[in-house]
Amino acid sequence: MSNSADSPGTGSSPRGRFRPVRVLTAAVFALAGLIFFTSFNTAKGTDIRTDASLLKLSDLIQERSRENGELDETNGALRDDVEALAERDDGSTKAEDDKLAALEKKAGTQKVTGEAVTVTLNDAPPDATAKLPGYPEPQPDYLVIHQQDLQAVVNALWLGGAKGIKVMDQRLISTSAVRCVGNTLILQGRVYSPPYKITAVGDPEKLQKALAASPSIQNYMVYVNVYGLGWKVTEDGTVTLPGYSGTVDLQYAKPVE
Repeated sequence: MSNSADSPGTGSSPRGRFRPVRVLTAAVFALAGLIFFTSFNTAKGTDIRTDASLLKLSDLIQERSRENGELDETNGALRDDVEALAERDDGSTKAEDDKLAALEKKAGTQKVTGEAVTVTLNDAPPDATAKLPGYPEPQPDYLVIHQQDLQAVVNALWLGGAKGIKVMDQRLISTSAVRCVGNTLILQGRVYSPPYKITAVGDPEKLQKALAASPSIQNYMVYVNVYGLGWKVTEDGTVTLPGYSGTVDLQYAKPVE
């Protein structure tokens, strides 16, 4: 019997030789199939990039803002009910009732009526350019309302003797914080976009003088005149501001004894 290398069944035969490349190729195809199957099972036949069921972060924020607004309204209605029940027979004297009413007025939880001034702030047009010579072309930050702009108006109105201030549709109290993220305002758990309206009840003449005298607002007016940021002040006549309807519990401070 021939013992040549061409004989079938010998260890040196090309057909019987072990080839690791073939096994590796098969493993790669098997792994690819597993990946495709897993991807299909995860997507469930939907387009992951355009599936409307996947909410954007902005949508989630707006939804939470709406829910917070509804909760504030419910809380305010419940508070009115509690106060109405307490007024029936709470055992307090008139002097005590008067003291409580004065404290509630200062706290901002009661409505306030009087002559009012409204300040409206708005972003500049996105294609704005410098309107006056000697000023650089605007950067994106120059064209949007910032937290310090809103705070400057609120501070000036308080200095002008405002009896109450409302930002958008919410009454401010001593613990209210005006915060901006990007070009959106976050106030007491709710989100707002420009234009921003700030209404103050008080002496219109004193309020407008306080606005004109504020160094921060004077700086803001430079951007109004150069880049077109929005600024409008109107006298509204007699206005009633709503009482604050949110929580008044202090979490990080205690009242002075």
